[in-house]
Amino acid sequence: MKALALLTLLCLSFSSTLFADEHNSTLGKFISSYKQLQFQYDYEKNDAQSSKLRDSWIAPIQINYSYSKSNPYNTKQSNQSAAIRINQPIFQSGGIYYGIKFANASKYYTNYSIDVAKRKMIKDTIATLMQIKQTQLKEEKQELQIKNAQINLEQKKEEYFSGQLDSGFLDDAIIQKNVAVSALYDIQTAKEKLISSFHALSDLDYKKVNIPHLDYLNNEEFLKHNIVLQMNKAQIEKNRYNKDVTIAKYLPRVNLTAGYNWKLTTNQAFQVGSTVVSNSNELDYYDYGVSASIPLDINTFRDIESAKVDYLKAKVVQKDKQRELNSLYEQVMHNIENFNKKISLSNENIALYAKLLNDTKELFKAGYKTEYDVKTLENSLQIQNIDTKIYEIDKQLELLNLYEMYVNGE
Repeated sequence: MKALALLTLLCLSFSSTLFADEHNSTLGKFISSYKQLQFQYDYEKNDAQSSKLRDSWIAPIQINYSYSKSNPYNTKQSNQSAAIRINQPIFQSGGIYYGIKFANASKYYTNYSIDVAKRKMIKDTIATLMQIKQTQLKEEKQELQIKNAQINLEQKKEEYFSGQLDSGFLDDAIIQKNVAVSALYDIQTAKEKLISSFHALSDLDYKKVNIPHLDYLNNEEFLKHNIVLQMNKAQIEKNRYNKDVTIAKYLPRVNLTAGYNWKLTTNQAFQVGSTVVSNSNELDYYDYGVSASIPLDINTFRDIESAKVDYLKAKVVQKDKQRELNSLYEQVMHNIENFNKKISLSNENIALYAKLLNDTKELFKAGYKTEYDVKTLENSLQIQNIDTKIYEIDKQLELLNLYEMYVNGE
């Protein structure tokens, strides 16, 4: 825990943001234009649906028109009618106000949900690119190990044919080389799978694009600007206003009613005694008033209680998620600390191999060591340098788990 606290202090000294500002606005470029467009359409759809929900309390104006013809008593007649009506809520015991608030909260929540999905895709794309670069380093490392295995095989051959070793040692050297070559093939297969996945996510050429450098982040900033916590906060607001809307649904409401009616009848025929009489008339009038209602539903209290439970649960989820994120941050920092230890070990090995290589070169000049010994140490030194680069990418992959949920002024 002391080591973790020390590392956290070091993180604070580096930066209070996860990555440099120039990265903050450009990481979205890693996903393909088609995927960016899909997310843009998701935002636009949410905006339209939220506006529709916000204005749903405004009643539609009903416009009706009808036209008919008939020929009773062999007399052609026509009927036309038209009407305009509105039944507009003007008071819903706070339901209108809370309905608008609920619509706005729903919009924010859905936007955050889209943000979370987009950032997950960006994170997966960058992680795949980092893994490709890392696999390329592993491929270089494995090729060096194959060279050392080949050198070992050549040495064993010479010792075998000179009678210094039996065939068992030579057989082991052949097996070790074959295992190293087989491992290279596995690495190359894994790299091709990663490249295929990257092409499905991004328009960029993995050979030309550089992986972004992610800086350290302190825990306070990570939680303060955490998109998952912001989404959960929006969920709390959404559920709170939904509870209020649900309560208002069972309280008194008042509607304003109004309408205009028009009717025109031409050659309306009717029989008076033995005589058929036709007549035309036109009628128009308006009406207006108010209506009040209150629903009496056996499930009223159950519906309200259900909405309250959703609100209370959202608050608990928020606290639980914050605890999970604290744990995630500590785990990431612990993993980075372990990779730093591996890097330190590789640096120690680099110094050791460098000294051994220099000494061996001197002994080779003096005739006490072979060229095989020099080549083996040169390859081993390069392997340690590659290991350091691999561990640095491992650290970036760990930080990427924090970036996925971190926003700062975007």
